[in-house]
Amino acid sequence: MALTLVTGGTGHLGRDIVDRLVRDGRRVRVFARSPGLRTDVEWATGDLATGVGLRHALHGVDTVINAATYSPIARRGGVRPIDFFRSPSAVDVEGTERLLSLRGQTEVQHVLHVSIVGLEQATLPYARIKLAGERLVRASALSWSIVRAMPFYYLLDKLLSSLAWLPVWPVPTTLFNPVDTSDVADHVMTCAFDGKRGVRAEIGGPEALDLVAFASQYRDARQLRRKILPIGLSEAKARDMGFVVSQGVRGRLRWTDWLQHNYPAMRGAA
Repeated sequence: MALTLVTGGTGHLGRDIVDRLVRDGRRVRVFARSPGLRTDVEWATGDLATGVGLRHALHGVDTVINAATYSPIARRGGVRPIDFFRSPSAVDVEGTERLLSLRGQTEVQHVLHVSIVGLEQATLPYARIKLAGERLVRASALSWSIVRAMPFYYLLDKLLSSLAWLPVWPVPTTLFNPVDTSDVADHVMTCAFDGKRGVRAEIGGPEALDLVAFASQYRDARQLRRKILPIGLSEAKARDMGFVVSQGVRGRLRWTDWLQHNYPAMRGAA
């Protein structure tokens, strides 16, 4: 049976992808800095940022799902001034380049690369890094696919939680449609194995709402007494910051559904 390698397989999206691969009866190998606990997959120890263990991880692999990324904002759950000036590229650019450069020494037939919606307009360093990695994939001689996704609900949760201590939350009035990783994983699975290649339909959440509405629903789910201060944002500035509405496939899980699942108080109220 063909073997699928998942990079970033221990992250939020990666875990959902691995779950679906296993559920479908596929052989799965996860490339990670340290082995996880699950025994229904193979583990290949290494680091995409340095290339350690990568050649061994690719041995016998037919399909690679490259879900690895490194976003300081996502990891800490908040924005710092440094994020407007630079972002690490070791995973998303150099790591992607290493992965693609081994094409002649492996049996890999297809690489699916997970990216982000709206990169051409966004100006944050992390967006430029992601776009550089995506361009490497597009220029590769390998058979490739690219799936762009909107920001994930768990990231929106982290960013809003960083405001929780404030009595007033400054929130931009701009539309966007974040998505749950479970829906992205379903879409990635389709695109990885349906035989089609190239840039695939991007995916976003089912609802395009004002960011103030997302923040209000989050506040209510947390049962917080906070005032939300709407901040006007031009369309150009919104695009710069990655606040766009995807034009492709829509997921099924709504933000309120995600909140009910993750915050028992809201579940009880419902």
